[in-house]
Amino acid sequence: MRDQRADVPRTVPELLRLRAGQEPGATAVVVDGQGELTFAEWDRRSGAAARGLRARGVLPGDRVGLRFGGDWIGFCVATCAVHKAGAVAVPVSDRLAPPEAAYMLGHCSAVGVVHGAGAGPAYDAGWAAPVEELERDGGAGGADPPGVRVRAGDLAQILYTSGTTGRPKAVAATHANLTHGCETRPSRRRFRHSRHLLHAFPIGTNAGQMMLVHALDAHPAMLTPARFTPARFARLIESYRPGTVFLVPAMAMELLNAGLQDRHDFSGVLLLGSAAAALPPALAVRLAAAFPNAKIANYYTSTEAAPAQTVMIFDPERPEALGRPAFGAALRVTDERGRPVPPGEPGEIWLRSPAAPRTYYRDGDGGVFADGWVRMGDLGYLDADGYLHLLDRESDVVKSGAYKVSTLAVEAALYEHPGVAEAAVVGVPHPVLGAALAAAVVPRAEGPTPRELRAFLTGRLARHELPERVALVESLPRNQAGKVVKGRVREMFTAAPGRAEGA
Repeated sequence: MRDQRADVPRTVPELLRLRAGQEPGATAVVVDGQGELTFAEWDRRSGAAARGLRARGVLPGDRVGLRFGGDWIGFCVATCAVHKAGAVAVPVSDRLAPPEAAYMLGHCSAVGVVHGAGAGPAYDAGWAAPVEELERDGGAGGADPPGVRVRAGDLAQILYTSGTTGRPKAVAATHANLTHGCETRPSRRRFRHSRHLLHAFPIGTNAGQMMLVHALDAHPAMLTPARFTPARFARLIESYRPGTVFLVPAMAMELLNAGLQDRHDFSGVLLLGSAAAALPPALAVRLAAAFPNAKIANYYTSTEAAPAQTVMIFDPERPEALGRPAFGAALRVTDERGRPVPPGEPGEIWLRSPAAPRTYYRDGDGGVFADGWVRMGDLGYLDADGYLHLLDRESDVVKSGAYKVSTLAVEAALYEHPGVAEAAVVGVPHPVLGAALAAAVVPRAEGPTPRELRAFLTGRLARHELPERVALVESLPRNQAGKVVKGRVREMFTAAPGRAEGA
């Protein structure tokens, strides 16, 4: 049920204003090597920058690009400044190629770009200004711009999806969507077991945006490195002893494969959350050993579905489960006609949030949004206790002969081999079967040969699930969110078949 208390913030500026009033001198954001930001400074600086935006002619509803590298402090100030001006924040990663960023800004008709130091746009995007310049233009005092009224139903942000299977989609969220579930009472704030919440999600991703909301709403200060490296992340875990840590599976793999858990003290972590991609069961087991006092939580959502999600505390009895819907969300698995299927039967996964739903901006609904439900693009099933199990992305399921094969299941089996650091499985053309499985594997030092890997899998997978081809590679292609780009993995085999070894 919707919280009817009058003091519950309905917009991002209200959320910041409330926290700055309650805890003005408390630290909100810590960026390793760059500095800290208090709630009072955040409120004051974003108010000045918002006046600077208005002085540049930014009107309520205008879209404003935000291009920042690892400058989380500047990004937090700029995001709230855009919101205080009544405009729409459009984060654009500095890691994108200029044509990709130009497409996004052109697609949403951005009027200009706010950027961090050294992250100015290399493309035509109207005006461009560093956030510090906007603060100077806004003048002293820090008051929010006069005459601007921001409402809960106003559009707050546009996030572009990672585009792993095609052109990125623009996902629009209102203030009501972003602030849903936020708490105003200090004694009820999330993650109260922590003084710091550590993450390394990139700016411009859905996970990164959720960390910004946590910085405004949760009990701990948000702690992040400007750029992720396993050694830096391990050092922050040991020195700050954050009670809560969030990462993506790719980061977890790098951390563990470097053996940093043997050289640093991770005992202060009480909650380790994994997001943005499926957490292989073998990796969850390794994380549980490396973080002896932490609960390992797997979060499942999407840019379109947020804040709806499922949450699963890793359970060895259900190692592959993604949990049940949390925080008022709803979950269903349906057939192709949208009818719920019984437990154990595979189907399409849908999530629904009690918050105001997100939409595609200028892209129609694409069959993804229906009556508050969001089609996740994944196949899975519910077990008898209502726990969700993910089978695969619909686009990644391989039809090989008479069988449909889950690439995630094959990847999970590969991760059980102690010599496998990372793995990605795709379907490639086959003259008889139509498609066959191919595995790209990043080995650890003294890792297995392709032939040894196939022998290892023989006792764990059905014959039709065994990869026809295995390639040992130095790294897997990933996007800025840390997700493997399977189209590029497929190119490893179709463009250069000589690199792979069969049975």
